[in-house]
Amino acid sequence: MTDRLYTVDLTQWNGPFTPAQQDGATAAMESGNVVYLPKLDFQFNPEEQKFLTPVWSNGAAKNISYDHRNGRIQGMEGDQTAQHELAALLKRYSESTLTLMQGLFPQYKAALLRMRTSYRPVEIKGRVSKVTKDDTRLHPDQFPARPVGGKRIIRIFCNVNPEGKGRDWRIGEPFADFAGKFVPRLKAPFPGSRDLMYMLRITRTPRTMYDHYMLQLHDQGKMDDRYQHSAPQIPFVFPPHCTWTCFTDEVLHAVDAGQYLLEQTYLLPVEAMKNPEKSPLRVLEKLMGKKLM
Repeated sequence: MTDRLYTVDLTQWNGPFTPAQQDGATAAMESGNVVYLPKLDFQFNPEEQKFLTPVWSNGAAKNISYDHRNGRIQGMEGDQTAQHELAALLKRYSESTLTLMQGLFPQYKAALLRMRTSYRPVEIKGRVSKVTKDDTRLHPDQFPARPVGGKRIIRIFCNVNPEGKGRDWRIGEPFADFAGKFVPRLKAPFPGSRDLMYMLRITRTPRTMYDHYMLQLHDQGKMDDRYQHSAPQIPFVFPPHCTWTCFTDEVLHAVDAGQYLLEQTYLLPVEAMKNPEKSPLRVLEKLMGKKLM
């Protein structure tokens, strides 16, 4: 398992960051590994401890989400005062992750696109979901309604569980190996279907060919029971009070158990990578023999 984790011993979100840590973390990320920060915690203030219970989830969404661009919070049960307080907590986490990303990955600093922040207070084990939305099945990330247009998906996770429980992950095989198994099954979109989905507001922006095929890979992998049981995968429990990050569009992952997690999503243009050829976009283009953007 150690070759899938690159450990960085930081205790503060603002570093300091050494050149060796920066180079090592960037190389690990772009090689499809997880950057693990076992000593980096995010502290709740005393008045925020009340949010460490699942009752704040409205049950309509998997997570409580916060959008730093407009200050809105969704998926939460509570009055305006509580919503304002939780939004402030998630804003603080979001800003902490931005400081970390810009310091640990200076290569990406100018190109990072900060997206939504989420809080996941509900235990994932035992949660009933349709197969394609079941995060306990190995998958690379792809957003059905929010096409990324070839950009990379970075997520920063922090286990804030107050009860000593870890976040139980399984990490799958390299993306190129996974994609090689499923590319022969992929089907081209029906003519005009991608524009129609945008016109009907099924997607926020038109799906590119890359988005179309990546979503198929996500769904095909989750729906294949044989693959889910036989695919190479390594378990790892992320303990409380630790942080980790990876390109989740590349790192196949599944979550078997865990409660109370903070997560921040970023998008990164492929061109901002040190080695763009390692991106899923370039891997798929090579496998399929055509441009997807």
